[in-house]
Amino acid sequence: MARREASVTDAQASSTDFSSPLLAWYDRHHRSLPWRTPPDETKLGVLPDPYRVWLSEVMLQQTTVGAVKRYFEAFTDAWPTVEALAASHSDEVMKAWAGLGYYSRARNLKKCAETVASEYSGRFPDTEAGLKALPGIGDYTAAAIAAIAFNRPAAVVDGNIERVITRLYAMETPLPQAKPEIRALVAKAMPQHRPGDFAQAMMDLGATICTPRKPACVLCPITEDCAARRKGIAERFPLKAPKKEKPTRIGAAFVAMRSDGSVLLRKRPASGLLGGMAEVPGSHWTARQDGVSDVTAAPFPAAWRPSGSIHHVFTHFALELFVFKAEFPRTASPGDGWWSSPDALPGEALPTVMKKVIEAAIPGATKKSRKG
Repeated sequence: MARREASVTDAQASSTDFSSPLLAWYDRHHRSLPWRTPPDETKLGVLPDPYRVWLSEVMLQQTTVGAVKRYFEAFTDAWPTVEALAASHSDEVMKAWAGLGYYSRARNLKKCAETVASEYSGRFPDTEAGLKALPGIGDYTAAAIAAIAFNRPAAVVDGNIERVITRLYAMETPLPQAKPEIRALVAKAMPQHRPGDFAQAMMDLGATICTPRKPACVLCPITEDCAARRKGIAERFPLKAPKKEKPTRIGAAFVAMRSDGSVLLRKRPASGLLGGMAEVPGSHWTARQDGVSDVTAAPFPAAWRPSGSIHHVFTHFALELFVFKAEFPRTASPGDGWWSSPDALPGEALPTVMKKVIEAAIPGATKKSRKG
């Protein structure tokens, strides 16, 4: 009870009307991002393309801005509109997504584009409720699109904003329990006339000033209202509930290489972890169970020899794969897969874990084209 009372007291001591200094700071110091419309235009009523906002928000889930920029530009070059993305082939989308992780996002991206193109005449709904009815769009993404693309008064809360708010009010409630309280405080502070710019200003503040370590409090436009700064404990927030220890699963992966350098690949089932992505053959492992980790799991007889092991961390578990390699003549049949040539391999829809496997057996194989 004492913790809750302290949080409320600090919240009452801090101003909820910090939007004015925050927006003034954003007008001068906003980040220039390929999916963003700058504030000097939004203040004149020019709003960004909802397609670009949606695409960027889906890509940015669990991924940094720096990593997303290249993927965003490649996607919009290949598919400049939602109709173009809807008409694309799923395999091409998965190839373009390879390396971004959380591959269910890519599958839902394609489904959502198809839904918007076929059922909404290529126009995204302009309300949170309408957006949440689309495949792959949850509470956060719906709020972000509604606020940024349509200037709707939607309370947007991502990891950066959670950090800013928990420090501003020195919130003793740990995450994720604090989420409803944070959302309520964001909604209370949000200005009705510039909700999209307010959301992006909060994101930029968390990304550039109110950083996880060594926040630049002297440069912060709302530092005078910050309870954690006044107490000298900004880095303590946000508090987080203890994480459960991730289990480590094991398995085996088999890199078959033809005499011309081609690597045998197959496609994973459409649903489930890494659904629809390319992989080398291997034993059956899941988040809940180990796979066979020795050569007895080989997909077919060959002179398999060990090529080390790789470690990869997923959201809910870690995975150690023991890698085996064998070489085959140029006339070898691919069975239910395909031989990917040295030039094609870097462009395949390989998730990071499979790139690690192939690199363990054939260093440099997935990193760049080997033409010429």
